[in-house]
Amino acid sequence: MDLLLSPPRARTGWRVLAARIGAMCVVELQKLRHDRTELYTRAVQPALWLLIFGETFTRIKAIPTGGIPYIDYLAPGIIAQSAMFIAIFYGIMIIWERDAGILTKLLVTPTPRSALITGKAFAAGVKALIQAVVVIVIAALLGVGLTGNPLRLLGVAVAVILGSAFFSCLSMTIAGIVLTRDRLMGIGQAITMPLFFASNALYPVAIMPGWLQVLSKINPLSYQVDALRGLLLGTSSHLLLDYGVLALAAAAGITAASSLLARLAK
Repeated sequence: MDLLLSPPRARTGWRVLAARIGAMCVVELQKLRHDRTELYTRAVQPALWLLIFGETFTRIKAIPTGGIPYIDYLAPGIIAQSAMFIAIFYGIMIIWERDAGILTKLLVTPTPRSALITGKAFAAGVKALIQAVVVIVIAALLGVGLTGNPLRLLGVAVAVILGSAFFSCLSMTIAGIVLTRDRLMGIGQAITMPLFFASNALYPVAIMPGWLQVLSKINPLSYQVDALRGLLLGTSSHLLLDYGVLALAAAAGITAASSLLARLAK
């Protein structure tokens, strides 16, 4: 009866922001209920990387991996790669929302722009996490020795979500600059493979040429792979540095994408 006579207290401060971020994230994930095709088709590429590239180079033994089979070494890199590939084209969705008039309606609500972007970024992270589970299952079927420690797997989830949040915000930032889907597709395709090959996903940083090592050190994907490899395989890693870089990159991406959101809606 008390609830009928007096309305509940309105949320204030950080609670409002958290609630709106959560609501935007749920709205984004609801789209998966209507069309799961993307998740199925995205699973094909990492499976091919592990089955063909991983199995072949395990036999060749051409890349030094510190005594672990190459396919084991490769698996965390493929998890990071598949998560990045999902997130890096996330800006196409926000351009579609602009063209459909949805983005304009969202911007006139009291929801802060940063909350809109953060909700979308973490929705991309959850999608990437689903993809990571698929890759982990494939890797386990291939005999890759991955950890089953729940705390380490939780750390894997955090690394995947933070990395995907950054790359989705990078995509939305580019969308705010180029404004069209065709241009975004071209830029996305142009930067995905350089980001992948200029990381430690396929080979150790130590065997790269000097200029590529420099690029690897400023590439957030390298820190994501390092964290995933350390957590899943138990190899030496720098988790505090990795998580710090990923968190800062995600925060910078959210800030940049939020600042360009109004330009995208014009």
